[in-house]
Amino acid sequence: MRVTINGKTEEVSGSTVLEILRAKDVSPQMVAVELNSKMLEREELGSALVKDGDAIELLFYLGGGD
Repeated sequence: MRVTINGKTEEVSGSTVLEILRAKDVSPQMVAVELNSKMLEREELGSALVKDGDAIELLFYLGGGD
C-alpha cells in the first residue's frame, strides 16, 4: 500500500498506524501521529486503520536545550 509519510510517498505494509510504526522501527512513545490531518491519541494507534493514499505525519519528541 502507498501512503504519504511526512510528505514522502512510501510503500508500507501494515493495516494500522501502530503496525506501520513498528515496521519503521519507530517507538510509539517517541512520536505524535496525525492521520489525514487528525491528531491521534496514543490509545488509537492500534485501531486507526490506514488505507492506500492516506497521509501520515510523524512528529518526533526531541530533548535538549539548556
